[in-house]
Amino acid sequence: MVTDEKRLTIREWSEDDRPREKMARKGAQSLSDAELLAILIGSGNKDESAVELSRRIMRECKDNINELARLSITDLCKRFKGIGEAKAITIMAALELGKRRKTGDVIERKKIVSSQDFFDLFESVLIDLPHEEFWVALLDGANKLLEIKRLTQGGSQQTVVDLPMLLKMALEKSASGIAVAHNHPSGQNHPSPEDNQITKRIKQGCEAIGIRFLDHIIIARGSYYSFADEGKM
Repeated sequence: MVTDEKRLTIREWSEDDRPREKMARKGAQSLSDAELLAILIGSGNKDESAVELSRRIMRECKDNINELARLSITDLCKRFKGIGEAKAITIMAALELGKRRKTGDVIERKKIVSSQDFFDLFESVLIDLPHEEFWVALLDGANKLLEIKRLTQGGSQQTVVDLPMLLKMALEKSASGIAVAHNHPSGQNHPSPEDNQITKRIKQGCEAIGIRFLDHIIIARGSYYSFADEGKM
């Protein structure tokens, strides 16, 4: 049996329950994740309003934006009636803008001085990936970020690091120091024997050309492991 609430369109809801009007009156911070998502998708399906559909999407993503970001466009279209390709692309575009803003906030800092700073820098590009990637941050003598770049991309288990390419990037950018990071899609943030080995190789390579090797960060779904913090540099 269809409830009275489900027969109502969003326009017929009270003003506080309509996300666009609520945002205009009270600001974006007053909206839940589901309400913000409803603004993006605009409409629901024959059984659910945009807000109801968005609430269901968030429930199935454990009310976690990071879980939502791990879904692909195909996943969204297949799993949620009322989400077509255009709406799925809109959702992914909004999430990507959020990631880029977070990265931009870190880049604007005067200095990167801790493992937390490196985690904040790399998290936005690595946290949602279903496969492993290896990234490098190039820094000047004052630990200001010059550039952040992806070095390699691998499968779901491990990516191979091209050490000569990494060192070449650093020299071409006249970097004084580097930090590297990769993700573990499994969610396990402890280093593997291969992770320990590549860290040693990078350290040796940097010492050979006079570049400071500041840290190697492993990112795993919101947590991280720092080789520098653990005294393994």
